[in-house]
Amino acid sequence: MTIAIGDKLPAATFKEKTSDGPVEISTEQLFKGKRVVLFAVPGAFTPTCSLNHLPGYLENRDSILSKGVDDIAVVAVNDWHVMGAWAQSSGGMGKIHFLADWDAGFTKSLGLDADLSAGGLGVRSKRYSMLVEDGVVKSLNVEENPGQATVSGAATMLEQL
Repeated sequence: MTIAIGDKLPAATFKEKTSDGPVEISTEQLFKGKRVVLFAVPGAFTPTCSLNHLPGYLENRDSILSKGVDDIAVVAVNDWHVMGAWAQSSGGMGKIHFLADWDAGFTKSLGLDADLSAGGLGVRSKRYSMLVEDGVVKSLNVEENPGQATVSGAATMLEQL
Protein backbone atom coordinates (compact mmCIF):
# COMPACT_ATOMS: atom_id res chain seq x y z
CA MET A 1 0.00 0.00 0.00
CA THR A 2 1.31 3.44 -0.92
CA ILE A 3 1.24 6.29 1.57
CA ALA A 4 -1.48 8.84 0.86
CA ILE A 5 -2.42 12.38 1.76
CA GLY A 6 -3.64 12.42 5.34
CA ASP A 7 -1.47 9.47 6.41
CA LYS A 8 1.12 9.70 9.17
CA LEU A 9 4.66 8.89 8.13
CA PRO A 10 5.98 5.59 9.50
CA ALA A 11 8.73 5.69 12.11
CA ALA A 12 12.20 5.39 10.64
CA THR A 13 15.78 6.37 11.33
CA PHE A 14 18.07 7.84 8.69
CA LYS A 15 21.79 8.55 8.71
CA GLU A 16 23.10 11.96 7.75
CA LYS A 17 26.67 13.16 7.38
CA THR A 18 27.51 16.28 9.33
CA SER A 19 30.75 18.14 9.97
CA ASP A 20 31.02 16.03 13.15
CA GLY A 21 30.54 12.75 11.29
CA PRO A 22 27.43 10.61 10.83
CA VAL A 23 24.37 11.19 12.96
CA GLU A 24 21.11 9.32 13.20
CA ILE A 25 17.96 11.33 12.70
CA SER A 26 14.52 9.89 13.32
CA THR A 27 11.30 10.80 11.59
CA GLU A 28 10.11 12.14 14.95
CA GLN A 29 13.12 14.48 15.22
CA LEU A 30 12.71 15.69 11.67
CA PHE A 31 8.93 16.09 11.44
CA LYS A 32 7.40 16.49 14.93
CA GLY A 33 5.83 19.93 15.26
CA LYS A 34 7.33 21.07 11.96
CA ARG A 35 6.32 21.75 8.38
CA VAL A 36 8.84 19.97 6.16
CA VAL A 37 9.28 19.47 2.42
CA LEU A 38 10.63 16.00 1.74
CA PHE A 39 11.67 14.86 -1.70
CA ALA A 40 13.14 11.57 -2.83
CA VAL A 41 15.43 10.61 -5.66
CA PRO A 42 16.32 7.22 -7.12
CA GLY A 43 19.99 7.85 -6.44
CA ALA A 44 22.56 10.45 -5.50
CA PHE A 45 24.78 11.57 -8.37
CA THR A 46 22.42 10.15 -11.02
CA PRO A 47 21.76 12.49 -13.97
CA THR A 48 18.18 13.71 -13.38
CA CYS A 49 18.71 13.82 -9.63
CA SER A 50 21.91 15.87 -9.82
CA LEU A 51 21.16 18.05 -12.82
CA ASN A 52 17.46 18.82 -12.30
CA HIS A 53 15.75 17.63 -9.11
CA LEU A 54 18.22 18.62 -6.37
CA PRO A 55 19.30 21.94 -7.98
CA GLY A 56 15.67 23.10 -8.09
CA TYR A 57 15.30 22.67 -4.35
CA LEU A 58 18.65 24.29 -3.61
CA GLU A 59 17.90 27.27 -5.88
CA ASN A 60 14.41 27.70 -4.38
CA ARG A 61 15.37 26.96 -0.78
CA ASP A 62 14.78 30.48 0.53
CA SER A 63 11.47 30.84 -1.33
CA ILE A 64 10.25 27.52 0.08
CA LEU A 65 11.30 28.42 3.62
CA SER A 66 9.62 31.83 3.27
CA LYS A 67 6.29 30.00 2.79
CA GLY A 68 6.32 28.77 6.39
CA VAL A 69 8.35 25.61 5.80
CA ASP A 70 10.75 24.77 8.64
CA ASP A 71 13.03 22.38 6.80
CA ILE A 72 13.78 20.65 3.49
CA ALA A 73 15.16 17.13 3.16
CA VAL A 74 16.12 14.80 0.34
CA VAL A 75 16.13 11.04 0.87
CA ALA A 76 17.70 8.33 -1.28
CA VAL A 77 18.46 4.64 -0.99
CA ASN A 78 22.18 5.25 -0.66
CA ASP A 79 24.60 5.06 2.27
CA TRP A 80 25.50 8.10 4.34
CA HIS A 81 28.96 8.36 2.75
CA VAL A 82 27.41 8.79 -0.71
CA MET A 83 24.76 11.20 0.54
CA GLY A 84 27.41 13.22 2.37
CA ALA A 85 29.59 13.40 -0.74
CA TRP A 86 26.55 14.49 -2.77
CA ALA A 87 25.72 17.19 -0.22
CA GLN A 88 29.29 18.44 -0.36
CA SER A 89 29.69 18.39 -4.15
CA SER A 90 26.29 20.00 -4.80
CA GLY A 91 26.84 22.86 -2.35
CA GLY A 92 23.84 21.66 -0.34
CA MET A 93 25.65 20.68 2.87
CA GLY A 94 24.01 22.53 5.76
CA LYS A 95 21.24 23.92 3.55
CA ILE A 96 19.00 20.86 3.39
CA HIS A 97 19.12 17.44 5.01
CA PHE A 98 20.65 14.67 2.87
CA LEU A 99 19.10 11.54 4.38
CA ALA A 100 20.46 8.05 3.74
CA ASP A 101 17.77 5.36 3.67
CA TRP A 102 20.55 2.78 3.35
CA ASP A 103 18.36 -0.33 3.49
CA ALA A 104 15.28 1.16 1.77
CA GLY A 105 13.34 0.55 4.98
CA PHE A 106 11.63 3.94 4.98
CA THR A 107 11.05 3.87 1.23
CA LYS A 108 9.49 0.40 1.36
CA SER A 109 7.28 1.35 4.32
CA LEU A 110 5.89 4.21 2.20
CA GLY A 111 5.21 1.83 -0.68
CA LEU A 112 7.33 4.07 -2.90
CA ASP A 113 10.11 1.64 -3.69
CA ALA A 114 10.99 0.75 -7.26
CA ASP A 115 13.00 -2.14 -8.65
CA LEU A 116 15.45 -0.48 -11.01
CA SER A 117 17.60 -3.59 -11.42
CA ALA A 118 17.20 -3.47 -15.20
CA GLY A 119 19.20 -0.23 -15.11
CA GLY A 120 21.79 -1.65 -12.70
CA LEU A 121 20.50 0.25 -9.65
CA GLY A 122 18.62 -2.43 -7.66
CA VAL A 123 15.87 -1.40 -5.26
CA ARG A 124 15.58 2.37 -5.07
CA SER A 125 12.98 5.03 -4.33
CA LYS A 126 10.46 6.36 -6.75
CA ARG A 127 10.97 10.06 -7.39
CA TYR A 128 8.49 12.07 -5.31
CA SER A 129 7.97 15.12 -3.17
CA MET A 130 5.68 15.71 -0.24
CA LEU A 131 4.74 18.37 2.24
CA VAL A 132 4.65 16.94 5.75
CA GLU A 133 3.08 18.77 8.70
CA ASP A 134 3.75 17.33 12.15
CA GLY A 135 4.42 13.93 10.58
CA VAL A 136 1.26 13.91 8.41
CA VAL A 137 1.38 13.98 4.60
CA LYS A 138 -0.39 17.11 3.31
CA SER A 139 0.61 16.84 -0.37
CA LEU A 140 2.19 14.04 -2.36
CA ASN A 141 3.64 14.23 -5.88
CA VAL A 142 4.92 10.98 -7.40
CA GLU A 143 6.63 10.94 -10.79
CA GLU A 144 5.39 8.35 -13.28
CA ASN A 145 8.74 8.39 -15.10
CA PRO A 146 11.85 8.27 -12.85
CA GLY A 147 13.81 10.16 -15.52
CA GLN A 148 11.69 13.28 -15.04
CA ALA A 149 11.48 15.73 -12.14
CA THR A 150 8.51 17.93 -12.98
CA VAL A 151 5.62 16.66 -10.84
CA SER A 152 7.96 16.34 -7.85
CA GLY A 153 10.12 19.37 -8.60
CA ALA A 154 10.59 22.50 -6.54
CA ALA A 155 8.40 24.63 -8.83
CA THR A 156 5.42 22.33 -8.27
CA MET A 157 6.02 22.29 -4.52
CA LEU A 158 6.20 26.09 -4.43
CA GLU A 159 2.80 26.26 -6.14
CA GLN A 160 1.36 23.96 -3.46
CA LEU A 161 2.64 25.96 -0.48
